[in-house]
Amino acid sequence: MPELTVPELLELDRRHVWHPYGPMPGRQEPLVVESASGVRLRLADGSGELVDGMASWWSAIHGYNHPVLNEAARGQLERMSHVMFGGLTHEPAVRLAKLLVDMSPEGLEHVFLADSGSVSVEVAVKMCLQYWRSLGRPRKQRLLTWRGGYHGDTWQPMSVCDPEGGMHELWTGVLPRQVFVGPPPPAYEESYAEQLRAAIERHADELAAVIVEPVVQGAGGMRFHSPAYLRVLREACDAHDVLLVFDEIATGFGRTGALFAAEHAAVTPDVMCVGKALTGGYLTMAATLCTPRVADGIARGEVPVLAHGPTFMGNPLAAAVACASIDLLLGQDWRTEVKRIETGLRDGLSAASELPGVRDVRVLGAIGVVQLDHEVDMKAATEAAVREGVWLRPFRDLIYTMPPYVTGDADVARIARAVCAAAREG
Repeated sequence: MPELTVPELLELDRRHVWHPYGPMPGRQEPLVVESASGVRLRLADGSGELVDGMASWWSAIHGYNHPVLNEAARGQLERMSHVMFGGLTHEPAVRLAKLLVDMSPEGLEHVFLADSGSVSVEVAVKMCLQYWRSLGRPRKQRLLTWRGGYHGDTWQPMSVCDPEGGMHELWTGVLPRQVFVGPPPPAYEESYAEQLRAAIERHADELAAVIVEPVVQGAGGMRFHSPAYLRVLREACDAHDVLLVFDEIATGFGRTGALFAAEHAAVTPDVMCVGKALTGGYLTMAATLCTPRVADGIARGEVPVLAHGPTFMGNPLAAAVACASIDLLLGQDWRTEVKRIETGLRDGLSAASELPGVRDVRVLGAIGVVQLDHEVDMKAATEAAVREGVWLRPFRDLIYTMPPYVTGDADVARIARAVCAAAREG
């Protein structure tokens, strides 16, 4: 195919490419990115560059075109880009598993490498269901979670996303029926903690697991809650023989100011999901970690193997880049960098609280959120951010940013101005 002009590319895109959460054919014209470097996206129409305030849906923590990650990818390509993981293994996957075990909360010792965040949640749920079947308790097959959550777009993850007003309300009555309690309040409230305890106790005989996003609920509403609720869940799950799953796909690898959000509560789940920033935004890969208790329980069953096996499981290319990304993260003072961004976002977003239509402004780690009292005008808000030289992706009533950790102070300030501009226009 000959090289396309930008108008030709956009027309083909509109006719043939189905974008996430969009209609077909498309109605809104996307921006065409020609290249990316550092924290900037260069637009193909020659109009300039945008500072990426989204880190490519929270994954590109080191920015773009990073020489260390580029070299890891090139080096692995020269050896092998892929080999099946059934009956074979290789150094990048083994090394990655060891890195994840070493950096994760104490007790998570086994790693299942998956293709994406949603798939890692599917695997986590399957682990929990198969664990109880292996122990002769097949009635324990439901999941408990709190409202306001989001865990992905495949089947079991959709069933534990908020069933009212969320992206998956369409599937009410079709998805498995799970157990929901109210959304966690920002600060600790003993009355809410008691609701959690009571719900787990009441449904214990049918619960396979409790699954939550620790400390920060992501695409379900960008809400923050007290880490103390994680300790409540851990104690209640232990008391009533229920597994505990943490979805750290959005929060893992330093985003909240801790390496994993579970550290804020000094709690280890039975199963933990990671993804997004795992490869620094270079390639799709995720992982599901579990304790020996879960693995040993499954091994004692009539079917002693975890019945899951993606074609691209343990992809060497993705694993090699993931190892390089983790080494890069741990080899620098990432806590100071995340704290620096947090300070910059707090300073820059403080003005948003005075804007009409703004309900709340909140910042935690490298996460900044402005919540409106109405549905955001996505087109107007996006255009306002672009005029400030920043790429943002608002949704529902939220204008938020989760920038790369390498974003400099001047660019953090620019992102904050763009969020405020989007809030005014949206």
